[in-house]
Amino acid sequence: MGILEGKNILVTGVTHKTSIAYQVAKIAQEEGATVIVSNFGRALSLTNRVVKALDPVPPVIELNVTDEQALAALPDVLRANGFDTIDGVVHSIAFANPETALGGGFLTTPWEDVATSLKVSSYSLASLTMACKPLFSDDVSVVGLSFDGRISWPTYDWMGVAKAALESTSRYLARYLGPEGVRCNIIAAGPLDTIAKKAIPGSNTFNDVWDDRAPLGWDLQDAVPTAKGVVALLSDWFPKTTGEMIHVDGGVHSMGA
Repeated sequence: MGILEGKNILVTGVTHKTSIAYQVAKIAQEEGATVIVSNFGRALSLTNRVVKALDPVPPVIELNVTDEQALAALPDVLRANGFDTIDGVVHSIAFANPETALGGGFLTTPWEDVATSLKVSSYSLASLTMACKPLFSDDVSVVGLSFDGRISWPTYDWMGVAKAALESTSRYLARYLGPEGVRCNIIAAGPLDTIAKKAIPGSNTFNDVWDDRAPLGWDLQDAVPTAKGVVALLSDWFPKTTGEMIHVDGGVHSMGA
């Protein structure tokens, strides 16, 4: 019996086999979960193709987390796809304009682009959680994905600010939803060669940092360790852990130099 046996899990942001979300969906199924995945817009066609490699092939729904009507309709959409309850939500959603909000132009980014990044990458953790809440079971785990927003990173700019806001949002969700049996945590991953990373100008500068400083080593092509961290938090093995950020980065976060 797997550690997610009998659980219903919503995994957002599945786009490619290299994505953390894809590996989460795959491992969650292997651990006994029933999975449904979501994406939005042009990425939806990628999702529909990549999930065909999963067994069983999970339902795919379209969800724009910035659309209030889509969020309001989400419980009915999930019910229509066989989800009467939800035991876990994986937030793997982020966006920042690579031309203005990433790549070193931090001081000149217009507010409109900052606002978009915060709404899509940070506020959506709260809006998605609350949209799913009508279907929550008695023991729910919400897990978001970050790239350690406690510190500044070269080229990451306003996405770094958005990730810091995401991490703080998770802590406040933990505060307000904990009494209802909802755990909210963050996994801070090391850099992975995903579509999202490749969209960040200059993101290859992270590679040398992890090559030099990860005491456990780090494989840019392997999202499985990060996905296992997410799945562990979705399980019942962390029953009293909430408001936490767990690093899956080969140990870089703890090294001074």
